[in-house]
Amino acid sequence: MATTFPYRHAPLEPRSVARAALLQEVEALLAAGDRLAMICCCDDGGQFRVIYTFTGAGPHRVSELVVHVPGDDPWIPSLAAVSYPAGNFEREIRDLYGLRPVDHPQPYRLVRHGHWPRGWYPMRHDASPTPTFEPDTESFPFLEVEGPGVYEIAVGPIHAGIIDPGHFRFSVVGETIIRMEARLWYMHRGIEKLFEGRTPDDGIQLAEAIAGDTAVGHCLAYVMAVEDALQLEVPEPYRMRRALLLELERLYNHATDLGALANDAGFGVANSHAGRVRETLLRINKDVTGHRLLRGAISIGGSALRALPDPAVLRSIAADVAEIVTITLDHSIVRDRLTGTAILPAAQAESLGTVGYVARASGITRDARGEHPFTDLGDAFHLVTETSGDVLARYLVRAQEFAVSSAVVVDLIGRLSSQDDTPAATPGPAATTAGLGIVEGWRGTICHRVELDQDGRLARVKIVDPSFFNWSALPVALSDTIVPDFPLTNKSFNQSYPGNDL
Repeated sequence: MATTFPYRHAPLEPRSVARAALLQEVEALLAAGDRLAMICCCDDGGQFRVIYTFTGAGPHRVSELVVHVPGDDPWIPSLAAVSYPAGNFEREIRDLYGLRPVDHPQPYRLVRHGHWPRGWYPMRHDASPTPTFEPDTESFPFLEVEGPGVYEIAVGPIHAGIIDPGHFRFSVVGETIIRMEARLWYMHRGIEKLFEGRTPDDGIQLAEAIAGDTAVGHCLAYVMAVEDALQLEVPEPYRMRRALLLELERLYNHATDLGALANDAGFGVANSHAGRVRETLLRINKDVTGHRLLRGAISIGGSALRALPDPAVLRSIAADVAEIVTITLDHSIVRDRLTGTAILPAAQAESLGTVGYVARASGITRDARGEHPFTDLGDAFHLVTETSGDVLARYLVRAQEFAVSSAVVVDLIGRLSSQDDTPAATPGPAATTAGLGIVEGWRGTICHRVELDQDGRLARVKIVDPSFFNWSALPVALSDTIVPDFPLTNKSFNQSYPGNDL
């Protein structure tokens, strides 16, 4: 994968669009094959800016539209009719900023549930301290499915273990799921608000904590957004180290999921061996960065490693995982449980805007390592896809990506071993400017958009975790699946609650 082009996109230049012309402009971008990556609202005091960021399949193809919204006329035209993800972004903006999406087909609360105070928009600059919460009077009801033999099963929002809250409501006949609705966003931790006013350096630890299992992915997207805002050129050795860290994070998470999927199919021995592999990888992480979850290695303009992993150990781990996968899939009962379960067709995966292994398991060739590369990953990297869209496909994509990432890391180690020390890039004076960071986290594409004020502090940080797109696909895949396969299906998606509920 020779990078014969710049390692990042051109400076962001949002094009101003009137509200009346927005739908037509967006339809043109979507027709050209661009993907809606995020919608970001900014409070400018007295008026709002709503920025629509699109990315394309071509290297570093990014375009932005901006709509200026008067504070005394706070509405935006809904794009939900042409983009399902846009509808969720619009509901989020309504809940946090108070901008009404006109003609939205689902004008219900998304982030704020019924007990949140009415008229309180916490992302506005003039938002008061958290007021007293009200009784739950405005939650929209789950859709009731009626008919002979239909009954409901409620799961959550509180679950066993340490995961965050999420409520799932199943309408079932016998064991067959007729419809499943998911309700998330119970926490709203205010992460984006916490970034405001910090120096870029002070935002790094917060970025690492957005989702504990994606410390590198979110930190790297954030740091790259800051560097993009400052137009800071990062030397190649530091970008290679970052790529190594990103793939190490992919390795330990994919190994965990391969074991957990086998466990949910009743094959606990494979999970035990996968847990052994995961522990080995976490110990390697600690040797490389001083932290088992790879925190503390990435800085603005650079990256630092304590040591490089042993390539022979990584090759051995890759062979170990390949054997675990073979043993798992050679078990006829396990393979039968995975095959044909919870199919997500390619057309629906595309219309929902899915990313990561969920998209690639349905045949969608979407990967920021190819579309938005920041370093040359070498000949070892190639895109992995499956087409069946079932649990087996999502398992196979992880298994094959583990092999690819192992080879990429070994190749990077070889190239880094011969690199001379290079001074890290040093930020210059900040300007009032914006930047975008796009990386392929282990779950999928992560986007951060950063704006800096005249003092060089963070004025706005918008975060999009892949789970924001992929959670919507879970109920679709569960249609006509049996209730006992819900844990297996849920694990095959394995979306983040905290990454989604910022």
